[in-house]
Amino acid sequence: MTSTAEIPAHVAIVMDGNGRWAQKRNQPRTFGHKAGLKALRKIVKRAGTIGIRELTVFAFSSENWKRPKKEVSLLMDLFMRALEREARDLNENGVRIRFIGDLSAFAPEMQQKINDAMSLTAQNQRMTLNVAANYGGRWDIVNAVRKTAEACASGHITPDQIDESYFASQTALGDTRDPDLFIRTGGEMRISNFLLWQCAYTEFYFTPVLWPDFSPEVLDQAIATFQSRERRYGLTSEQLRQQSA
Repeated sequence: MTSTAEIPAHVAIVMDGNGRWAQKRNQPRTFGHKAGLKALRKIVKRAGTIGIRELTVFAFSSENWKRPKKEVSLLMDLFMRALEREARDLNENGVRIRFIGDLSAFAPEMQQKINDAMSLTAQNQRMTLNVAANYGGRWDIVNAVRKTAEACASGHITPDQIDESYFASQTALGDTRDPDLFIRTGGEMRISNFLLWQCAYTEFYFTPVLWPDFSPEVLDQAIATFQSRERRYGLTSEQLRQQSA
């Protein structure tokens, strides 16, 4: 059981290992993606139960288009079939779903289902689930630069008004707090172009557990590790103690 103290308000997850999980069972990679969706349902439920306010998951990166065409096609099909049902379930549980990334690359029917899901759940306040689809951290930063440049060119702001706060507001998650905890499953120890701007002071947790096996209990372990760390934000431990005194 996770302590109720210092529950991270915002958790980001790279859900890695679906394909390897399937291959270990002599199944096609899409079998792992289906199992990964089931794991996500459990984690969303657990996150809402313990008080996580926001969960951001890396569902499909801008680099994933380079995968075999058959796998990408089957992934899109799974995404399409799951969207409507998942949106209904999330809505019944008070969860708002939001998609971040360059959604223009998806087929019109997919874009419509994404918009429908966001509209259906827009007023929910229990928890927010951000799904990064066709997303890349560098794309996010470049897109924010472009919007900032356009604002300057149109006279809405001047260059001296641009600071970290303004720039952050132009990113895909500009209206929310940065992730407190970043989890990557599957054993790899890299962030793979995910939330590059937002993770400047995020705590990282890497686990060898493949995503379909990532259970609520493993989430609790990650949070327990997070709770054991001292977040100094550039200060010393002594300064933190003085602030809390």
